[in-house]
Amino acid sequence: MRLVGYAYPWDVTTPGFVDRARDLGVDAVAVALSYHSARAATPWSRETTAVIAPTAALYRPVRPDAWGSLRPAAASWLDSADPAGDAIEALQAAGIAAFGWMVFTHNSALGSANPHATVRNCLGESYPWALCPSNPEVLLYAATLASEATRGLGLAGSVLESVGQMGVVHQCQHEKTDGAWPPAVARLLSICCCVHCAARWTADPDEVRNLLRDTVFRLIAQGTNSTETPEELLPGDLAAQLLVGRQAATDELRHAIQDGLGEGRVTVHASPDPWATGALPGLTPTTSSDVDAVVTPCWTPIATSEGTVRAARAQLRDDVSVGAYVTGVAATPHTEFPSDITRLAAAGADELHLYHLGLAGPARWPDLQAAATTATRLEEHIS
Repeated sequence: MRLVGYAYPWDVTTPGFVDRARDLGVDAVAVALSYHSARAATPWSRETTAVIAPTAALYRPVRPDAWGSLRPAAASWLDSADPAGDAIEALQAAGIAAFGWMVFTHNSALGSANPHATVRNCLGESYPWALCPSNPEVLLYAATLASEATRGLGLAGSVLESVGQMGVVHQCQHEKTDGAWPPAVARLLSICCCVHCAARWTADPDEVRNLLRDTVFRLIAQGTNSTETPEELLPGDLAAQLLVGRQAATDELRHAIQDGLGEGRVTVHASPDPWATGALPGLTPTTSSDVDAVVTPCWTPIATSEGTVRAARAQLRDDVSVGAYVTGVAATPHTEFPSDITRLAAAGADELHLYHLGLAGPARWPDLQAAATTATRLEEHIS
């Protein structure tokens, strides 16, 4: 299995990182070039416990003249003017392939300042963390971000996150929504009803919004853990119509981003669930034609993750790799990594994407080593 490890720019420039990555045997390190706000632990540092990124940022120089109406923040909390560039240079000097890891529609700072460019639910609420792919300003922003983030780096590839719609479920401030919405309600509240999305519908937008609103409140009032799909909850072909519009916006966004990228392998984070929103939004029927690899979410229990990998493999062309996205960041050791990864490979995964080479400190490093050893063994077996 191809092994890709993820890291933030400050992780890579922490003493010892390059040696650890080389010892782990990664085929590439995906470095965050643009990322959302975060408080990121730095367990390998002897000087800090965490880096606090108060807003989303571009970790490259932000050239004011390059942008349209939406422009990302610079990482003013870091000393370097080009943190990601410094990290990429360090990897390349060590002979380690570098991928550029970019987050696109997840930007709370831009969404808060530009509510007209965000996802809007059937109640008319704006989701400030979620830039809407149907909005022309967002398309231009994404294309520019891809171009500006990768400019001059000579990357071996790009890893694209949140290429599609974010939804209602999101970690936001001190989150107090866990368990509040059944899965069916979360799906309906994640359907964007902004004017740009509504323009794609053949049904009357106000009638659609009212229907979604009434269905949401009915399901909430029932108090059950509803799991029905939109196809089961909405009349006629309305769900299909809404999904086609979302998928068209996702495809347009991905194409705009890829037009801005340089050369190299293109990997996109996505879910085989067509209604999925968030960092790994639903695959579209044409995703497979545009990318080299699709990374699927495998942080769930192994049986669920196996099903996710199988579903993705079934939807993709044979020449598109399926990556299993697993995490070694946990409060307790992941002692099942070797057997889990073997099962994911048997389900159809031919890449292992390992989160996270900076957040997983000395206590969790043996888990990452076990994962890497298993991936290498499986690759040798395939060869």
